[in-house]
Amino acid sequence: MKVEDIKKILVIGAGTMGHGIAELAAIAGYQVYLSDVSQDILNSAMDKVKWSLTKLKERGTIKEDVETVLQRIRPVVGLDKTVSDADFSIEAITEKIDVKRQTFAKLDELLPPHAILATNTSSLPVSKIAEATKRPDKVVGMHYFNPPALMPLVEVMKGDKTSDETAKVTYELAKKLGKQPIMINKDIPGYVVNRILGGINIASCIVVEKKLADIKEVDAVARYKLGFPMGVFELLDYTGIDVAYYISKSREELGVKDDIPICSLIVEKFKNNELGVKSGKGFYTYPGPGKYVKPELPKELAEKLNPALIIAPAVNEAARLVRENIASKEDVDLGTVLGLGFQKGILKLADEVGIDNIVNSLSELKKLTGISSFDPDPLLTEMVSQGKVGMKSGSGFFEYGKIQQKTLKTLILRVEPPLAWIVLNRPERLNALSQELMGELDKVLDELEFNNDVRVVIITGNGRAFSAGADVTSFTTLRPIDVVRYRYMKNVIYKIQLYTKPVIAAINGFALGGGLELAMACDIRIASNLAQLGQPEINIGIIPGAGGTQRLPRLIGKGRAKLLIYTGDMIPAEEAYKMGLVDQVVPANKFEEEVRRVALKIAEKSPLSLLAAKLAVELGYEANIWTGQELESALFGLLFTTEDVKEGVRAFLERRKPQFKGE
Repeated sequence: MKVEDIKKILVIGAGTMGHGIAELAAIAGYQVYLSDVSQDILNSAMDKVKWSLTKLKERGTIKEDVETVLQRIRPVVGLDKTVSDADFSIEAITEKIDVKRQTFAKLDELLPPHAILATNTSSLPVSKIAEATKRPDKVVGMHYFNPPALMPLVEVMKGDKTSDETAKVTYELAKKLGKQPIMINKDIPGYVVNRILGGINIASCIVVEKKLADIKEVDAVARYKLGFPMGVFELLDYTGIDVAYYISKSREELGVKDDIPICSLIVEKFKNNELGVKSGKGFYTYPGPGKYVKPELPKELAEKLNPALIIAPAVNEAARLVRENIASKEDVDLGTVLGLGFQKGILKLADEVGIDNIVNSLSELKKLTGISSFDPDPLLTEMVSQGKVGMKSGSGFFEYGKIQQKTLKTLILRVEPPLAWIVLNRPERLNALSQELMGELDKVLDELEFNNDVRVVIITGNGRAFSAGADVTSFTTLRPIDVVRYRYMKNVIYKIQLYTKPVIAAINGFALGGGLELAMACDIRIASNLAQLGQPEINIGIIPGAGGTQRLPRLIGKGRAKLLIYTGDMIPAEEAYKMGLVDQVVPANKFEEEVRRVALKIAEKSPLSLLAAKLAVELGYEANIWTGQELESALFGLLFTTEDVKEGVRAFLERRKPQFKGE
């Protein structure tokens, strides 16, 4: 079976996850059966799907009419022959193994032999569910995150008998549904993401139990040092302390073999019915039941605890997953970024804080608790013995080369000759372009221009955005004359467009408004397949103000540019590629690797010829063809006076790679 053979999808369970999955499938063009036990449940689910589709339509995320998409979903009470022509089923019912096994036995009887039976379980063994069928090779885990319409990640997990073909088709279907899948090659409780999160929760509890830090200090480290979207205890409050309690209590039932006890802090809160946001009180106090307010955490609290202590057990688990080939290091990191909202994957975080620091922290946790599960994984101890301790050594889980890194207020500058990475670093604001950020960007560009070790500059964003645009909080006090004087952004963009070194925009997420204008000034735009691009200024009553009305038509044509500007819609990376707005789209799990590959290939060339080529294209494009050709000829002739051309000719004759010096 191939993914192209799937025409009809059956979703069992019309609750929060089920109706969201059905919505995704319908948006992707599939005919969908949505099954549940009563018509009332189905009616409620369809109302929620319609509401969600309406919101997506308002934001420009979907192009079709809401009713057109809705008509692809057929509600069905129960499971009978009505659904017997489904090619793929996704179960999203209650997390009870007996109920799931009964459902899968029924699906096995009803659906054609080629049909794949997927489960959205977040905790139960896929293999145990598959035993209820006569086709265990066609049973697979397909775990979505809530809400399915917005969360980009899907974890695909093999059971003990899941065939490679089944896993591959499921993986490809997730992509067709607009999601980024990761592959898990072995049936493990909790998939990847929840196992990583569990390790972080366990460490945080121990740190507080043993009085190394208090709850606020742990959460401050999580927010400000590790870049988590929420503190560890803040997230437990948000998702529900009762949920964490029941998951911990069920670890033994799920076959998790370790000696880690349930966190006493969670037990105490559960017994006191202090369940977090839902009850109005948990580790923090809220205005009322169901009323979440972000706790205030002073930044100075983050200085009181080693960040490695918080993530060490999670890194240990991630190392085991990689060593045992349960998941690739790229998929482990992608899962933690997309599933948990981390700015960096857990393995990149480990490289950043130091693998030796992680191993030492595991030893400290074991000494404090006596828990043998904190013994460092053999992969970690091997890396330390080989000196592969992360970014500071140039090699860890990932390769970095010789790196110099400094963190400014709004940027991170990472120099790894011959490349320099400028990372926009306001992830809590989706890297909105403030005057301070643009000022720092201006200074960093000046610094790199005279650094002879740097041949190519890459601009990217921290977290889930390249940049979502200018910082609109500053707009409310501006007068018309202030806007005319507001040149800092335009000046930096001009500098990038005529910069003396190639500049690559590595668009890792949202590139909107001023963020897209910044990217358009770069020489090359490489986008993650999860990126979204657009000029949404019209939605707040303004127009692009940093060159968007000029550069966008030159890249994609006047008609398409007007359509994007007039509607304010966002478009996915693939559509942007077809328009010519981006030059390359790569999978999110290979994004940085591919950007680096392209940049290194460019960096091998003569800096002088790269500059000449850039000037010929940029200046010639704005002139008539005759003037442009004369400029090209002058630059072509000028290059023959350089040592680089002599080196290039010699290398060609000697059949070797040239070593250009920019002379």
